[in-house]
Amino acid sequence: MRILLLCSSFNGLTQRIWTDLRADGHDVTMQPADSDAAMRAAVAATDPDVVLCPFLKERVPDDVWRSRPTVIIHPGPEGDRGPSSLDWAIRDAEPEWGVTAIGAIDEMDAGPVWGTRVFRVPADPPRKSALYAGPVTEAAAALAREVVAKVADPTFAPRPLDYSRPGVRGRLRPTMRQADRAFSWADPTEHVLRRIRAADGSPGVRSELAGVPVSVFDAHRGTATPGEPGSIALRRQGAVLVRTGDGALWIGHLRRLATGGGDDGGPRIKLPATTVLGERIAGVPEALEPLGPPAAHDGPAAHHEISYHRSGPVGVLDIDFYNGAMSTAQCHRLAAALRAAAAQDTSVLVLRGGQFFSNGIHLNVIEARPDAAAEAWRNINAINDVCREIITCTHQLVVAAVGGNAGAGGVMLGLGADQVLLRDGVVLNPHYRTMGLTGSEYWTYVLPRRVGPAEAERLTGECLPIGAAEAAGTGLADAVLPGDPGEFDAAVLERAARLATSDGLAQQLAAKAAVRAADERRRPLETYRVRELAEMSRDIFDDRYGFAAARHAFVTKQRPPAAPVARPSAERGRHAALLTRSAGF
Repeated sequence: MRILLLCSSFNGLTQRIWTDLRADGHDVTMQPADSDAAMRAAVAATDPDVVLCPFLKERVPDDVWRSRPTVIIHPGPEGDRGPSSLDWAIRDAEPEWGVTAIGAIDEMDAGPVWGTRVFRVPADPPRKSALYAGPVTEAAAALAREVVAKVADPTFAPRPLDYSRPGVRGRLRPTMRQADRAFSWADPTEHVLRRIRAADGSPGVRSELAGVPVSVFDAHRGTATPGEPGSIALRRQGAVLVRTGDGALWIGHLRRLATGGGDDGGPRIKLPATTVLGERIAGVPEALEPLGPPAAHDGPAAHHEISYHRSGPVGVLDIDFYNGAMSTAQCHRLAAALRAAAAQDTSVLVLRGGQFFSNGIHLNVIEARPDAAAEAWRNINAINDVCREIITCTHQLVVAAVGGNAGAGGVMLGLGADQVLLRDGVVLNPHYRTMGLTGSEYWTYVLPRRVGPAEAERLTGECLPIGAAEAAGTGLADAVLPGDPGEFDAAVLERAARLATSDGLAQQLAAKAAVRAADERRRPLETYRVRELAEMSRDIFDDRYGFAAARHAFVTKQRPPAAPVARPSAERGRHAALLTRSAGF
């Protein structure tokens, strides 16, 4: 079937549906909804059997939806209407929510119903971004397949939206405004937490910290000594501990708001809280903690970017970086944590990601630095250090548990492990070029050894997402495990325990060490890094492929340059030659 995806952004949900439908054998085209003319042109060029809109803020032109089936995937239960569905669901503590496939008509979200899915919303308020990337995406992906099947069924007709039907409990909700999100730091902790998480990762909630007007993101429970609500008790690894009416919250990220009057207080992009507040919190004590159990000022549900625990012969290093971005400082901490984990007397080390596994270097932190190129250089070298620790850990088997999406250097980081396990539904973007980069993270070593040089060149050259099944089919991953996050974690630990207690463990470790030693004699690991960084230096400092513009557009949520930066054929040939030389083929 010919399927056209119209979308405001090729985001994670859209990519999931794109990869799923392609895996089912359909001919799928994606068109950004830049304008009515662009949407009409895409329809004329592809002549689709169905137009699917997984993430669309714009209105579909009348002549498009009147001429062929056009279905909007709306993140709300049947009858729900409006652009702030998830915001209201989290803010109002809805116990159950849903996703509905709606036929496009004149009135937004009011068309006939093609299908719906419902799911439980956790009682502990989820981040809006986590709810969207988790249950909403799973429901939307299932609905997309259902819609395609119904298009092929000549007996199917969508039912009109009827608020008198039992079970239709949604309603038209207005766009949520900042007044609807507002809180006081003197409010109860749970109230503040729910308000912030209902706006995370966009648009945040406006507030003030240390005298700075900010939008607040990335909140987690903590405990603090008594003090004035809104005052900052501690800082830790970029986050600040803010007192509330009855406790405290760790706030990980802020965006400075403009105050007028020529204020030059810094960039208006989302950044670690301590970066935004700067010298205003210079006197706040810093919590310096070793890798291990939660500290006294953390509650039982404490959040840590990096944590470690062990279960018998298996060590588990958890990483949960906001949006999967890894700054220079975060990479330094992770490299140190990997060294500490590798020094334990465990047989298997599991590197387990959070909502995202990793998306590579931290573009927002880079953009905010006075010398962005110098910070990008520091960041790429720091993440390379992380990758080296994984690749050179030869007395433990390393398992990368990829339970969330990964992109660019974050994919390559995971490929340094002995086994790569994907959660069903994960989407990988194993490429760099759309950001104007050639890439590093030892990708010219770890990628070809898994998939071969030709497939490595295809994956990094096509700049397309791939689903979990395709990744396993190409050798990029070793296995795809159940899609529910809890089931996935349990399956990973069970598999790791079997590895750690298998009769052949000693032989596997000996073989691993022998292969690494042979590879080192054949071509030292650092030569891959040197060759990659030679290309990256031109990308970063000469800006030969538009890294600065692509980065700025990404962090400021603007449309990227008119088209992805394309390399001339000679440059593409040089890229392939770098891969071939580095891989030794």
